[in-house]
Amino acid sequence: MSIQQRNPVLLVHGIWDTGKVFYRMLPSLKKLGWVVYDLDLKPNNGTVGLEFLAKQLADYIDSTFESEQPFDLVGFSMGGIISRYYMQRLGGINRVQRFITISSPHHGTFIAYGSWLPGCLQMRPNSAFLQDLNSDVEMLGKINFTSIWTPYDAMIVPANSSHMPVGKELIIPVGLHAWMLTDPRSIGAVAQTLAEPLR
Repeated sequence: MSIQQRNPVLLVHGIWDTGKVFYRMLPSLKKLGWVVYDLDLKPNNGTVGLEFLAKQLADYIDSTFESEQPFDLVGFSMGGIISRYYMQRLGGINRVQRFITISSPHHGTFIAYGSWLPGCLQMRPNSAFLQDLNSDVEMLGKINFTSIWTPYDAMIVPANSSHMPVGKELIIPVGLHAWMLTDPRSIGAVAQTLAEPLR
């Protein structure tokens, strides 16, 4: 794919993070020829529901991209779930062409039992929020969707919560949750996935 054909890419961070968490991935993708954006979701600590942050994401997209501009979306951890809400409930499925989640708790994480904050409750296994998103997850099969995760994740428990029944899956043996954004193997996997032709 030529650089001219590449979509802009938007990176969405996880809980307790800001766009700065992509300090290695973002410049790496730019160096390879992509136009890359990130944003800071607020509050980022679980004190609001993920649908509230998804609306922030939608507003950012509407103010950043022309309505006819296709783009690709990459969500890390909680950012992947926020991005899924945007895709599945706010019409993003009609705009995004490639969607990548990195170590996202698609089926919840037991770590979320450590907090009673609204956003954390929604990331517990079998939460009503995740059951709703997973009830029509097949819609993600309409686009180029990829879930990237590591079996050694201590934040997404069990790690195979990142497994999805649709799309493509890339399992990369990175040692820590946060390293999924800095390890050359995962950055390379994101770049390769973004460069794949549309189905």
